[in-house]
Amino acid sequence: MNLTTDQLAELLVGMARAQNAVIEAVERANGGWRNAHLVPLLSIAANMRSAQPRLLDLPSRVLLRLQGRVAVDTAALKGELERLLGGAEPASRAANAPQAAEPASGLDFSKPG
Repeated sequence: MNLTTDQLAELLVGMARAQNAVIEAVERANGGWRNAHLVPLLSIAANMRSAQPRLLDLPSRVLLRLQGRVAVDTAALKGELERLLGGAEPASRAANAPQAAEPASGLDFSKPG
């Protein structure tokens, strides 16, 4: 079975929503648990100090995003998955990367003409 990055992104968000339902149940039973215990440990699991997340960090980052008020952007998640799985660079890094010099074909003096 082959999954596309769209399907994988939706699957990650779906699993994070299921985990978030359990978190909501614990939070209702024990108020303050989320901010006191869950979010600090989830930040460590998500490796939030790293600017470039690894594939290993991505599920924790999705779950951490669900703890806030900002909705999960599946398009951004898909782009991050493509970068991590396909080796593509993010657009910001690709724009800042130095361009490869074109071959200097006009400087080859071994050919006549």
